[in-house]
Order: sequence, then structure tokens, then C-alpha cells
Amino acid sequence: MRGITIFVKILLSILIITISAMLSYAAHKVVSASNERSHIRKDYSEINNINHGLLSVNIWRDHIIKIVSTQIDDFDFNKKQEEALRKELDDLLNAIISQAEGSLHEKYAPFKERLKNKAIDKFVNFDKIRQSIPSYSQTIIDELNKTKSKKRLKFIARDKFMELAAKTKDSGDSHARVETLLAKYGYNNVEAFNAGTTDKIESLQEVAYFYTYVILGILVFYLLLWLCFYKKIGYQKIVFIASIVAALIALVAGLMAPMIEIDARIKELNFILIGEPLVFYNQVIFFQSKSILEVVKVLVSNHKFDSVLVGILILVFSVVFPITKLISTGIYYIGKKQIKDNKVINFFVFKSGKWSMVDVLVVAIFMSYIGFNGIFDTQMQHLSVEREYLSTIATNKTSLQPGVLLFVGYVLFGLALAAILKTIEKPLFKKRVAK
Repeated sequence: MRGITIFVKILLSILIITISAMLSYAAHKVVSASNERSHIRKDYSEINNINHGLLSVNIWRDHIIKIVSTQIDDFDFNKKQEEALRKELDDLLNAIISQAEGSLHEKYAPFKERLKNKAIDKFVNFDKIRQSIPSYSQTIIDELNKTKSKKRLKFIARDKFMELAAKTKDSGDSHARVETLLAKYGYNNVEAFNAGTTDKIESLQEVAYFYTYVILGILVFYLLLWLCFYKKIGYQKIVFIASIVAALIALVAGLMAPMIEIDARIKELNFILIGEPLVFYNQVIFFQSKSILEVVKVLVSNHKFDSVLVGILILVFSVVFPITKLISTGIYYIGKKQIKDNKVINFFVFKSGKWSMVDVLVVAIFMSYIGFNGIFDTQMQHLSVEREYLSTIATNKTSLQPGVLLFVGYVLFGLALAAILKTIEKPLFKKRVAK
């Protein structure tokens, strides 16, 4: 019988070691995949930020250059424009002839000049010239309508426009930042970057969620394992310590992986400008993705008293307390009577639950998600417009990330472990509570 017990213990130990290795690997994959995805999403959101797109002078300049260049290439006089041009030419030629005629009758001109003017006036019939002005105007218009003349005019117009466009640009820092990020991923333009990173982002998300479910599945497996060894005292210690290690791994992964991702963007903005369609895609208005540890880092690095205080409180109650509680629980269970009587160990095992505020933090995370999601959904609806020449589609991509699932899993698993410890240590637990 003793031999069978030892054999079962060995098999159980091998099983738990294997599962713990799987759990550690899964936690590593969740954290690495989630953080890599978060970094790519941050760069994606910066490159596609509304400041580098819809609000960018460079982008508008490039679009307008393309539109105006097309308009110049396609330019041709219509009948209405020809009539307007003919009228202007008639008025201009008439003014020139009147000015020339007036100069011939200048009273205060030198004697020689007056003699020359009288001779010209004798031989030139200005009234007849005026009658020919419409034909002169038509000749000029016919000349302008020739292909060669049109090319020259278009070249002059385009060259002047490009000269003005060259003086229109964003600040150098903004453009340089986008170029740096594109070079980081090996892309030459935003369109290629978006196409290349979208699949990568989705792939990393699938990996992160897959291994998150693996971790949660292992936690459930440990609870089921307790059903098998709940009344078998000889095996309780192995299973309980393995459960503590599993809870610790899940907690660390939950703290390091992003918890909430807030993403508000204009998915599509489509309108008509100077007769040409103009479209902006994926204009990111706001993006944020943070784990608990990153939030603590941001708050503490702010160097303001209130921010530092909040950061320290989150660190203590959401990181230090839960980890210390788990370690203390393991030490308490395997320790001798002297260790079990230690006041610090007893505090973290039996009395720190109400101080750790883990359940409050989880509720706050969910409430923040629901609140942000509702706020962004409401606000983004106002940006969705459908008009004859303007169409916008606004979207809210706020979502919970693997970190919050692991944190919730740890909380529920920790509550189950606390209940198990109270049951298997019931006599001693009652004695300590009475004290």
C-alpha cells in the first residue's frame, strides 16, 4: 500500500511539474505576444493618428497637388468661359486703342512729336480698328485653343502652383517621427505599413488569447484535481503548493499583460473636393493600452504628489499584497508550528484579504471598461455623418485584453484556495480567528 502511495505521489509530482512548465510557458507567451502587439498597435496608432492624416498639412497638400494637377491637365475652355474671355479681350483691346488714340492728341507733346502724331492720325482709322476688335479677340482665343499653346499655359500654371505648394508643409518633427517609425518596420509608406502590420496584430492577439485560455484551463484543472485529492491528506501538500505556484504565475502574467485597450478612430471619411473624391481611412483619435505595472510606472514617473501616491497605492494593494499573500499562504501550509504562529504570516494568510482590494480593483477595471466603452460609443456616433458630398464612419474599438482575464482568473482561483485552506486547516483556523 505504501509503495502504491509513493508511486502515485511520483506520478502526481511529474504531472504537476509538467503542467507547471506548460503554465510558465503559456504565461511567457501571453506576456510577450500581448506586449509585442501593444507596441505595434501604439506605433500603428501614432502613424495613423489624426494629426498625421486628416489634420496634417502635408497630407492635404499632397491631395490638393494631385487634384489640381489633374484639373490642370484636363482643363479646356467651354463656351461660357470663351464668351467671358472674349469680353475681357474686347475690353482690353478697346482700352489699348483708346489709350493710343488719346496719346496722338496730346497737347503738350514736343513739336516734332505732334507732327508725327498728326501724320499717324491722318493715315490710321481708329474707328475701323475698333470694329475689328471682335475678330482680333477670336484670333487670340483660337491661338490659345491650340495644343501647343495649351501645353505652355498648363506648364506655367502647374509650375507656379508647385512653387506655392513647396512652401506649404508640416513641422519637421512630425514628419520625421512618422518616417522613423516606418523605417523601423521596413516600410516606405503608410499604406504598405498598414497592410503589413494588420495581419501581424491579429495573429499576436490570437496567440495571446489562446495561451490565456490555456492558463485559465490549467487553473480549472487544479480545482478539479482538488476534487480527487480533497480527502487524501498525503497528497494535499503537493496539490496545494502546485496551486499556489499556478496562482502566482497567473497573477504575474495578469499584472504584466495589457488589461484594457481604448481605441477611438474615424474608420472612413469620404467627401468631394474640387470635383474629385477624397478619402481618409483609419484616422486614430485616441489610443491607450496599459498593464497595471505600466500604469504604476506612468503615475510614479509623473513626479506629482497625488500621482505618485496613487501609483504607490496601486502597487501596494494590487501587486505587493496579492503576491505576499500567496507566498505567505504557501509558507503557512508547509511550515511548522513556529512559522504558523508568526503574526506577519497570519496577517497575510487570514487578514490581508480585506486590505488587498483585489476584488475592488477588478470591479473598477470592468467599470472603467464599460464607462469608456459607453462614452466612446456615444461620442463616436456623433462623428458618423451621411451627406450628399460627405460621408464619415466613426468606430470604437475599445476592448478588454488578456491581462484582465488572467487577473479575474487569479481572483477567483485565490478565493477558492482560501476556502480550501480554511477547510483543510479548520481546527487551527478557528483557533486563530478566536484569538
